[in-house]
Order: sequence, then structure tokens, then C-alpha cells
Amino acid sequence: MENLIQWIADGTAMPDIDTARLGEWLARVAGVHDRILGPLTYIFCDDDKIIEVNRQFLNHDYYTDIITFDYSRGKRVSGDMFISLDTVASNAEMLGVENAVELHRVIVHGLLHLCGINDKGPGEREIMEHNENAALSLLDEIH
Repeated sequence: MENLIQWIADGTAMPDIDTARLGEWLARVAGVHDRILGPLTYIFCDDDKIIEVNRQFLNHDYYTDIITFDYSRGKRVSGDMFISLDTVASNAEMLGVENAVELHRVIVHGLLHLCGINDKGPGEREIMEHNENAALSLLDEIH
């Protein structure tokens, strides 16, 4: 599992996360969605980097918490996910939740995109939130 998931800090400090626990969790979440883990790369960055990636690859001129590049084939999920720790922190503050909880939500959000769950169309945001909450409940079971 460890070599399937890379955790990289790009221009920011690596967040204090238990990568072994999160790897087990992500594999379980993929399994719930009838998928298996392929190579995943989580790149933790700041707002400057996330907007650079958003402009360069998606032609979007705004900050976001995560950008997911999907390389999945069939049931094997694979991708690169850029996560802005700045935006995660500001969202956690705005929502009144712990930063770690919001970071976990964003980490699994990227995986859920790779599993085929979208959040831009009518009613899709609610489906994504339901799946995020279910996944966060699974994390509570892993120690």
C-alpha cells in the first residue's frame, strides 16, 4: 500500500498525517465503490501553487482546495491530486471544523472523483457530500 500512494509537500510543510492509516482508509473507500487502488499522488501545496495549476491546466482563475488529475483505467483508480493547505485551513475555519477533519474530507474527495463521483451538476454536490461523510465514518474505524 505504501508504495501505491505518494505523499509530497511542494513549497509547504508536510501536514501531520498518518500515511499508513490513510492508505488503509483510501483502499477501503475504493473498495466500497468497487474500485481498487492504483498509483495515487497527493501533492500538498499553498494557494500560489494551486492557482498556478488551475490556470495552467484547467484555464480557471480561482483558488480551490483540490485539483484532481484522473489517470484511472477500468476499476483501478489512479491520479494526481494537488491540495492547497491554505484553502483547506480557511475552509475549516469558515465551516467551524478542525483542520484535520477538513483535510481528510479533501483527501477523500479527490479519491471519490477518481471513483466517478462528480460534484458540479444538479444534485451532484449532495451525492458527493453523502459519500464524503460515509468515507469519514470509515476512517473513524481505522486505528
